[in-house]
Amino acid sequence: MSTDSLKFVSYEHTHGPAFGAVVGDEVIDLSDVGPSLRAVLATGPLDNLKAVVAKRKPSVRLDHVVLHQVVPDAQRIICVGKNYRDHAAEMGGGVPKDPNLFIRTPQSLVGHKQSIVCPKVSSQYDYEGELAVIIGKGGRHISKDKALSHVAGYTCFMDGSLRDYQKHSFTAGKNFDSSGACGPWLVPATQVPNPQALRLTTRVNGAVMQNESTAQMIYSITDIIAYISAFTHLEPGDVIATGTPAGVAAGRNPSPWLKPGDKVEVEIEKIGTLANTVISEAG
Repeated sequence: MSTDSLKFVSYEHTHGPAFGAVVGDEVIDLSDVGPSLRAVLATGPLDNLKAVVAKRKPSVRLDHVVLHQVVPDAQRIICVGKNYRDHAAEMGGGVPKDPNLFIRTPQSLVGHKQSIVCPKVSSQYDYEGELAVIIGKGGRHISKDKALSHVAGYTCFMDGSLRDYQKHSFTAGKNFDSSGACGPWLVPATQVPNPQALRLTTRVNGAVMQNESTAQMIYSITDIIAYISAFTHLEPGDVIATGTPAGVAAGRNPSPWLKPGDKVEVEIEKIGTLANTVISEAG
């Protein structure tokens, strides 16, 4: 079995949470290798799993499992705000002099094809398509020239934002339960030679709302990793969302806020498409 285009997923089928490798449209279970993708990342490069995958047969079809966010037990989800010039302009601010960081909680995210929730207390639910980095090798004070060697892989990220809440609490506006998404899988860094040359497209109900190259980031992935690791020790499984380009609802007039029934897709070249449908909050 070819292992040249492996992708890794956190999923659930019949025996609770699991993790595995995607080959074609099937999943090879790797749960016996470690309790989670994050735990396995801590043991060494994902390339170490190629020999294991090559000897196994698929256990289930991909469309028969529930995909969770890529690293469900991530200790930290660190996000970069206003990291594209056109987006900074549409939000009415200048270019940040340093990376502008905030934190999302794991329970604010869901996986591919899971529902994202439109909160009943907000009327300004916005979409933000982003490239996310998943750390494979931990470290502190990581230099820019070594930063990419600490990356396990990449995935798609939908940084769902409640703009009215952001005005009085940025933390609240970015952390409503199930308001964002991460997935569908981790694509190993070895399969993405230049993460700063990827086309990122966000669609809502099929209409293109964002369409930009990651080359347009103000702060590159190496800049971001160096900046974050200056103040904290990055750990395997940490997720870094690298910012969104122009085209969000808040930057349009009128603003096409997300509503129940909307389908949001974040597609990134060489990685795949993260798709979610908006539902109303229960109760």
